[in-house]
Amino acid sequence: ELTKDDPIYPAILIAGTMGLRRSETLGVRWSRINWEEKTILLDTKVIEKKINGKKVPVPVEVMKNKSSKRTMVIPNMAYELLKEQKERQEIYKEMFGKSYNHEFDDYVCVDPMGNLLKPGYITDHFSVLLKKIGMRHIRFHDLRHTVASLLINNGVPITHVSDYLGHADIKITANTY
Repeated sequence: ELTKDDPIYPAILIAGTMGLRRSETLGVRWSRINWEEKTILLDTKVIEKKINGKKVPVPVEVMKNKSSKRTMVIPNMAYELLKEQKERQEIYKEMFGKSYNHEFDDYVCVDPMGNLLKPGYITDHFSVLLKKIGMRHIRFHDLRHTVASLLINNGVPITHVSDYLGHADIKITANTY
């Protein structure tokens, strides 16, 4: 709630409610959301590449492993955020007109000017936000661990948690949690 006005808020809420990897969170696309069924297809990630000596975010439609490409139910809290974010992006498009970058219109996690958020920026800025609001330091990836732990502690079978997280092998889930 304290980060609601920050550009990385959608990434925080998506990762914190769905347990996505940072790259998966940044790869969430509007065209992959089924609004009626409240599901999302995860088939894109955003990574950083050095191009002409500069780190730039690059969408890639090859996931970490075969099981990382998956369809997930969108939790209600994330679903409401997605609707708000869609409206916010439309306002930014209108507000900034020709200055708005339409190249990434299909992506949820963009800045107010329509640019993809850089994975490194998410990591660094998340730490800054936590300090600013007086919370102890955790890594952005720890949001994923929190979701997994909550699922397991609430009786979700480990096989389901493994599938949900997109782990290639249940051993990864079992050894981690």
